[in-house]
Amino acid sequence: TVSRRPLLRVGGSWTAGAAILLSFNGGGRVKEAAAGQSSSSSISIRSLCEMKGLLSHLIFSIGLWASLRPADGESLVNEDVKRSIDVGTHLAKITADLTLSNSGPSPVSSFILALEPGLENHLAYIGVTLKFEDEEESSLALEETRVTGQSGKFFKVKLGMQLAAGAKVKLALESMYTHVLRPFPTHIAQAEKQFVVFEGNHYFYSPYPTKTQTTRIKLASKNIESYTKLGNPSKSEDSVDYGPFKDIDAFSQDTLKLHYENNSPFLAIVSMTRLIEVSHWGNIAVEETIDLKHCGAVLKGPFSRYDYQRQPDSGISSVKSFKTILPAAAQDVYYRDDIGNISTSHLVVLDDSVEMEVRPRFPLFGGWKTHYVIGYNLPSYEYLYNLGDQYALKMRFVDHVFDDQVIDFLTVKLILPEGTRNIHVDTPYEINRQPDELHYTYLDTFGRPVIIAHKSNLVEQHIQDIVVHYTFNRILMLQEPLLVVGAFYILFFTVIIYVRLDFSITKDPAAEARMKVASITEQVLTLVNKRLGLYRHFEEAVNKYKQSRDVGTLNSGRKALETEHRALSADISALQSKLKAEGSDLAEKVAEIQKLDGQVKDLALKASQEAERLVAGKVKKDTYIENDKHLTSKRQDLVSRIDTILDTL
Repeated sequence: TVSRRPLLRVGGSWTAGAAILLSFNGGGRVKEAAAGQSSSSSISIRSLCEMKGLLSHLIFSIGLWASLRPADGESLVNEDVKRSIDVGTHLAKITADLTLSNSGPSPVSSFILALEPGLENHLAYIGVTLKFEDEEESSLALEETRVTGQSGKFFKVKLGMQLAAGAKVKLALESMYTHVLRPFPTHIAQAEKQFVVFEGNHYFYSPYPTKTQTTRIKLASKNIESYTKLGNPSKSEDSVDYGPFKDIDAFSQDTLKLHYENNSPFLAIVSMTRLIEVSHWGNIAVEETIDLKHCGAVLKGPFSRYDYQRQPDSGISSVKSFKTILPAAAQDVYYRDDIGNISTSHLVVLDDSVEMEVRPRFPLFGGWKTHYVIGYNLPSYEYLYNLGDQYALKMRFVDHVFDDQVIDFLTVKLILPEGTRNIHVDTPYEINRQPDELHYTYLDTFGRPVIIAHKSNLVEQHIQDIVVHYTFNRILMLQEPLLVVGAFYILFFTVIIYVRLDFSITKDPAAEARMKVASITEQVLTLVNKRLGLYRHFEEAVNKYKQSRDVGTLNSGRKALETEHRALSADISALQSKLKAEGSDLAEKVAEIQKLDGQVKDLALKASQEAERLVAGKVKKDTYIENDKHLTSKRQDLVSRIDTILDTL
């Protein structure tokens, strides 16, 4: 036990109270000399060393005593406390307007804020605001501490100023608690209403005495089964007022209990992974993977879709849908689960946000769960700032999922561009940051750094921005385009080399012969088709002759036919000889084509002679038409046979 009296007086003799002389015997034990005796007697060097060690132990004990003392400023008094407890949803929101006075002789700069022993494990958020006379407010810093002999959680709040003796200050306290409302009964049928129990403290739990206090509890409905009756509370509609209570001792506790109807959506995000991928090409991709659970009274018995749709009060505590607020610049929004895209959602673009109605595939009753993924893209110019190679990314650590949200466990993964260095993260509250990892995607060489952070028990007050500072050389933005260009260059160069090299070990005569025959056959097809075209041109010359009776036109057409036909037939015969030399049976088919073509030529010349007889008046028109029709039919039949042989080639 360390005494609160002064132990040392620097610059004079050693004292304890009036004076305590510290001397050492051989065993190193401390003896107390009579008060007022001087320390001027000689002390050996060994004794001085031992005294130095004892002094270190005394300083450590003093520091330990300072950290475990009951409260900063034991003379503080809660003059007036107006507390409000809102349990109208699945959260417990406790606010208090506090007037704190200093009744001691010396000024204080901080005070101790205490949480009730039954609620400290459910705390999600706590904040203290200093109020000024001109209605301005200033947030105060909190630091967790301990108080000797007391259970619960305690925070040291720095006022940011000296509260003089006899002065007062007004404060606003706000705290949020999750999972403190207990469904009772724990199981209900589909048509039943949900009732919950809230337990707390009638008094404002504080290490300082309280002169006067009032408490108002706001409920979700006016249907209250029971509530504690301390101090004759007043009930009106959906609220219960306790107090005023006067002259309350420090650390006073008295159980407050309410049992009432609460059909609010008891939704909680059991697990959430928020993935943010930053690209310096102008886009930030955000994807949230969410495991959602209804934490209310568990559904008892089967679920009836018919009753749920027919009766408006069936499943009154269930959740059909909820609204998620996305950033105003969100685009390319998608909403899916393990099955695929969920098309029952609705998206509304507002001036300052994008509102998305999320409707699960089935309504959520107590104990039911669902899993889904929401993703969208954001323009990077709204969130990414730079000065040269220094960049700062300012984004929300967590965003709005639904009203009065509760996130039991959150994982945030922030993927930065490849080549990022000197990463520093500024957060508005404490997070659990894990060692950075590497993420590999398309065209990455040495990986993109990934910042991983965890936090538990988050509420809407945690929707705040984090700032990530890092260094990035903008020359590295050319890395991916150059990799693409290089990859295509290597591909094309490889193909060029491959098609020009012969990798066969030995030559294949049969394959070469087949390739040669195929080349000759292709030439034969071209020449035959060209020769058949000569007959069409000659037929056109005959028709012009019949109209103009110009013999020169007919003779010119006949001469062109004879000349070109002779040349093409000679070329085809030469190719036929090559096929025969290669030992291909296609030579016989080419010979048959030559034979049929000769018949086609004879019919074409005969048709021209009939036209001359018609023009000279040697044959009647009816007879000419009949003869020409017969010749045309025979010629078409021969051409069809030639086409058939060409198809086989």
